[in-house]
Amino acid sequence: MTDDPKGHDPKGLARNTSNYGDRDFALYLRRTFMLSMGWSREALTRPTVGICDTGSGLNNCHRHFPDLVRSAERGILASGGLPLQFPTVSVCEPSLSPCSMYYRNLAAIDTEEMMRAQPLDAVVLLGGCDKTVPAQLMAAVSANVPCVLVVGGPMMAMRFEGERLSACTDCRRFWARFRAGDVDAARIERVEGNLATTAGSCGVMGTASTMACIAEVLGFTLPGTAAIPAVHADRMRAAEASGALAVRLATEKSIVRPRELVTPESVENALRVLLALGGSTNAIVHLAAIAGRAGITLDLHRLNVLSDETPVLVDLKPTGQGYMEDFHAAGAMGAVLRQLRPLLHLDVPTVTGETLRERLDREEDAFVDHSVIRPASDPISPVGGLVALFGSLAPNGAILKRSAADATLFEKEARAVVFSSLPDMAERIDSGDLDVTADDMLVLQNAGPKGGYGMPEAGYLPIPKKLARAGLKDMVRISDARMSGTAFGTIVLHVAPESAEGGPLALVRTGDRIRLSVKERRIDLLVAEDELARRRAAWVPPAPALRGWDKLWQREVLQAPEGVDFAFLRPEGQ
Repeated sequence: MTDDPKGHDPKGLARNTSNYGDRDFALYLRRTFMLSMGWSREALTRPTVGICDTGSGLNNCHRHFPDLVRSAERGILASGGLPLQFPTVSVCEPSLSPCSMYYRNLAAIDTEEMMRAQPLDAVVLLGGCDKTVPAQLMAAVSANVPCVLVVGGPMMAMRFEGERLSACTDCRRFWARFRAGDVDAARIERVEGNLATTAGSCGVMGTASTMACIAEVLGFTLPGTAAIPAVHADRMRAAEASGALAVRLATEKSIVRPRELVTPESVENALRVLLALGGSTNAIVHLAAIAGRAGITLDLHRLNVLSDETPVLVDLKPTGQGYMEDFHAAGAMGAVLRQLRPLLHLDVPTVTGETLRERLDREEDAFVDHSVIRPASDPISPVGGLVALFGSLAPNGAILKRSAADATLFEKEARAVVFSSLPDMAERIDSGDLDVTADDMLVLQNAGPKGGYGMPEAGYLPIPKKLARAGLKDMVRISDARMSGTAFGTIVLHVAPESAEGGPLALVRTGDRIRLSVKERRIDLLVAEDELARRRAAWVPPAPALRGWDKLWQREVLQAPEGVDFAFLRPEGQ
């Protein structure tokens, strides 16, 4: 069993052998070490299926992954494959500094290289937290190894003192009340112990759940599996079925590879679904990165066209009332796709081999609970949840989640109150001496991709404490940062070019006037051009990073509209 000298693709353990100048010796050595792990010689002749495990002792979202690994192994073995589990980088927002986004590209590099380097005919990707799934999809498109994705699923909401709680929208709601003085220290401690009581990602339509739904729309998962709760038995059955599918992907000739799943049509479908879900702003960045790996540009102007055509159908937190377990029970992605059917490209493929049209035809009479997933004829909102803004403050675009914002603030001109950095904001935001009123706009600079913090979820600027204690719930906040998909408010994000690139955001000073118009899709800095020229001439770029990941990140990272990916990881010429 040696590599075919005619250049045919070798299979199983003969794939990707080390090159010692003697390929037979390399395979002999590989079999020796695989036999040392207790596999039989018969087992080592089977198709090899990797199980990419992103579990970690620092990642609650993934603490049930040992069960999913075993379930995937069961499906692979029963279908005649050889299951080979391997670890890759695990990223979990609460456990990483400066933020998990800073390590998404590292996870993508790790996953891509392990998929490509190891002797794997196909791969089961296990992902869950909000950066893990996009990292794996980016890697899959670049490596183009046959694969199926299994998401970890959302946590279950917990009954607590007369209401249900689940991270992290409820985290923010209670913390805002604590800052405002409405909740005391004893109660916030009780809440803390009841926000995340099961395994799984945040139980609302935050980034993790949004990306799971997008992965299903793109065709990377088994149909109907994006929203299964992490602790539900169906989650393990989905992993088993995905293991069996991976063996098919490893052995059949007419298989769908990742690059065939990411097309202009499937990306547009994903945008439609994102808008209908009232999903996370982060999904725009991640989808841009995934599309970019396939040489596709995500057009923010096109996003606005789609947003005006696509209704919001799903009533979940942070924009509505329900939780992901309600979405699952209501019919989940199948129900959403059926309602959006007239707006979708239906002939896109999926990993199972069927087209989206064939899937929806098969599910035509499936159950839907319209109290959670509304019919297109009676939407929650007739227009989509996200819009892109352009103008003199954001020449290359910015994002606003209008479905989570206060519409009374959509048309506004106001004074800017500027924080030059995250440390500056932390030091002054709660000061009694801060010169700020409820009518002002808060502006945060230097929190974008190159700002030194990896584009953290800092765009959800806290309401200054003195305003919060006076009862203020929302105000316009503007930054080049991101915000959690579980957050809410009238918040302008991803301003591009960012401050650290010398974009107009870097030139804003406290007292400047800014005009926001959601109707016109604009955000403008109302400062004379000669004054801006003077400020631009005085602007000093941040000091360069000296070594390691910091240096690579700063040198290669792209702006938000390009997905904050690394330039050298995109197709040549992109």
